Amino acid sequence: MRINLLLGLAVGTLLLAGCSSSNQLSAGGERVTFVDQQPASQCQLLGTLTGSQSNWLSGSGGEGSSLRGAANDLRNRAAEMGGNVIYGATSPTQNLLSAFAPLDSKMTGQVYKCP
Repeated sequence: MRINLLLGLAVGTLLLAGCSSSNQLSAGGERVTFVDQQPASQCQLLGTLTGSQSNWLSGSGGEGSSLRGAANDLRNRAAEMGGNVIYGATSPTQNLLSAFAPLDSKMTGQVYKCP
């Protein structure tokens, strides 16, 4: 009986730890950069993506860390679709509900493939 209880606690702890981690950059995501100016004409627009960071179990962790996780997810997803530049990245503003419940952080941007 004790072994089952300990095993259940261990599995539960691992699940919660996995859910509360922030998005880490992949090797491809590290090569994706954010830019403030419209990419040059030789760059190809691949589409618009949204990256997100779940804050449900980990709490908000501060706006900076949750937005960093969303940015990392956006960069990873951009790399997966073959992009290397993100232009016009924005994140929705916080609303009244987010003051009481840790909602997902999101970041959206246009993904380009530039030479």
